[in-house]
Amino acid sequence: MAWLNDPGNWTAPGGVFDQLAAHLQYALIALVIATVLALPAGLLIGHTGRGRWLITAANAMRALPVVGLLILLYVMLAPHIHGRGDTVYLVPTEIVLVLLAIPPILSNTFAGVDNVDPAVRDAAAGMGMRGGQVVRRVELPNALPLIFSGLRSAALQVIATATVAAYLGLGGLGRFVYDGQASQNFAERNAGALLVALLAVAVDLVLAVAQRYSVSRGVSGRFPKGAAPGRADVPGETGVAEPTKAPPPATHTA
Repeated sequence: MAWLNDPGNWTAPGGVFDQLAAHLQYALIALVIATVLALPAGLLIGHTGRGRWLITAANAMRALPVVGLLILLYVMLAPHIHGRGDTVYLVPTEIVLVLLAIPPILSNTFAGVDNVDPAVRDAAAGMGMRGGQVVRRVELPNALPLIFSGLRSAALQVIATATVAAYLGLGGLGRFVYDGQASQNFAERNAGALLVALLAVAVDLVLAVAQRYSVSRGVSGRFPKGAAPGRADVPGETGVAEPTKAPPPATHTA
């Protein structure tokens, strides 16, 4: 904690605030790209039932060796990237993070749409909705809890893995982990690991709040236990069982 209590480690150039901003930037770029790719694909596969093999193929990417893949991509792409700054290091890093973020978003979106009650789809079709309208107005709202679950899982994995950006010379909170390990400054290394964990928890809490206010209460089941919406003020229909009167004791006459 002594390392974290030193104000110079936070405000100095390359300090905690600078590396935190870089770490969030890497993670946010990867999550946006993965969501743009995986969310429509998951909706389409779940709606049509075609291309389920893509779910299996995407889940296989969870087993990718991160550091090995990062080095391989850097060796392959570096001769073809001639941009300024850190582009040559940023592109392989973002590719690795996107590959890790796609599986949970894709599989959870597919599962959320696939689990929608067929009777609900039939009712929407019976009301005259077409395929795209059924996806937007029925399947997507019902699948939101699982979609958010996949997004939160992807965010946790990306934030934890973004530490490898420092392996290629980029910034991020992994900078403290690698530098602390190399210089045997274990206070710096442990502080970097702790900051990564705290950042992951903070982002998960933010997404949990967003999920709470984005998902319909009827879908998430946040209504009071035993009460139906709009009926709590109806006498006798509050959802709580009314006490029943006990029958009078039987009398026996001789």
